[in-house]
Amino acid sequence: MPTARERARVQTTEAILAAARAQLAEVGAAALSLRAVAREVGMVSSAVYRYFPSRDELLTALIVEAYDAVGEAAERAQADVAGASPRERWLAVWRGVRAWAQARPAQYALIYGSPVPGYAAPLDTLPAAGRVAMVLIGIAREADGDVDPGDGVAASVGADLVPGLDPRLAPAAVTAWTLLFGTVGFELFGQYENVVIDRATYFDHVAGTAASTVGIR
Repeated sequence: MPTARERARVQTTEAILAAARAQLAEVGAAALSLRAVAREVGMVSSAVYRYFPSRDELLTALIVEAYDAVGEAAERAQADVAGASPRERWLAVWRGVRAWAQARPAQYALIYGSPVPGYAAPLDTLPAAGRVAMVLIGIAREADGDVDPGDGVAASVGADLVPGLDPRLAPAAVTAWTLLFGTVGFELFGQYENVVIDRATYFDHVAGTAASTVGIR
């Protein structure tokens, strides 16, 4: 069983992260301040540094948290339609990601919006960042259609993008990944105003186009 000290540390860490998420929504990632977070949780800034030694470490924790959350949303969306066709599961995952982003726009902006000036995400963010992609690639591996990227295109994407992935599928997988997060971002950040009227229907259309791109009929 965790000790009282360990439980207190977990609770304080969560309080700091909750305050930081609120700051993201209010001022954006670039303006995130440990001092402001400390004020919000009723701590002196030096105490917060015992949990997160720098703003960048707090940002990293928020980024991993957001990637894990959208990854969980994608995994849950697929689990909810287990046994359905690959195309139906593909669409469910896309819808799950869109719903998560609409409920948490500030977290979505943190991981798929503009880079934070002066911040470089460490490599340990990569496993969480790849969770949505791994769900979609798992579905794409069941594709029953042909994928022919054309001469030279397959070589434009890293051959070791995903171990065991057919190199011919890699460009289509990257295209689908770009379509998913690009379409969600365009809707979330107002790029479709006065352009796309029925956004849910349009989103499903893009998802279907992406499915066909990776050979899912």
